[in-house]
Amino acid sequence: MKKQGFVEFGKRSLVAGMIGLSLAYSAQAGVPLNNLQGAGGVAFNPLAYPSGQNKDEKSDSPLSKPQFGAWYVNLSDVNVDWTAIGVSETLFDRLELSYGYEVVAPKGENIKKSDVGAKLLVVPENAGGKAYIPAIAVGSILKSTDNVAEGSDDSAFDFYGVATKLITQLPVPVLLSGGILSTKEQVTGVFGYNKDSDITFFGNIDVIPVSFLAVGLEYKQGAEYDTFKNASYWDAHLAYFANKNLTLVGAYVNAGDETSTSKTGLGDGLVLSAQYAF
Repeated sequence: MKKQGFVEFGKRSLVAGMIGLSLAYSAQAGVPLNNLQGAGGVAFNPLAYPSGQNKDEKSDSPLSKPQFGAWYVNLSDVNVDWTAIGVSETLFDRLELSYGYEVVAPKGENIKKSDVGAKLLVVPENAGGKAYIPAIAVGSILKSTDNVAEGSDDSAFDFYGVATKLITQLPVPVLLSGGILSTKEQVTGVFGYNKDSDITFFGNIDVIPVSFLAVGLEYKQGAEYDTFKNASYWDAHLAYFANKNLTLVGAYVNAGDETSTSKTGLGDGLVLSAQYAF
């Protein structure tokens, strides 16, 4: 009973950490996290804000400063350890370029996945002095995976559009983000890529109760094809902005029912992340 109570407490504590990170930094017109695929966002989803905005305002360089992120996901229901590292940089405050490298270890195997991404900020937040206009971006990620099952492709493109808005008129700042994703992924690409594609929805909400903390929820709809159906994912997270460079994240993630016979899920587990922006 003591062990179970400790695990439940750990899950709740981790959840709190991730959300805070994402919201607090958004107020500075950037995003402090590289997600699991390397793009500026939260855990699974991209945000419209470009990454790497932690640069000197007097600088004439078209390049932002780089930012790095590392993730560890433990899905104990299916005995999977999932690690990821990512780096991103932005050109002219508009074009984000990113790279992510993931290693997923189900039952002693090592599945390696690479993600090369580009995201273009089409409409800046509050464009034209209009406080109601969100940031709007479009992006794509080329994903490739080794050791995929026969009958699945080993690479594919994701395409997405996303709108993100930091609402500052409320008692505390609230970040809302949502978008659509065109994908062929099977379990985010860990199980390869389908011949068909599907269009799905994703969204985030984060609250910044204090300047150094963000708390939020994230949802990613699972893509469904004739031959393969993904479970939907959600997480609750807490992000702690230690300073303008370092962010620490904790989360509880639910990646679907691992016992389902209709959709492929990976159960639930804990998430930890450390992010550094130069």
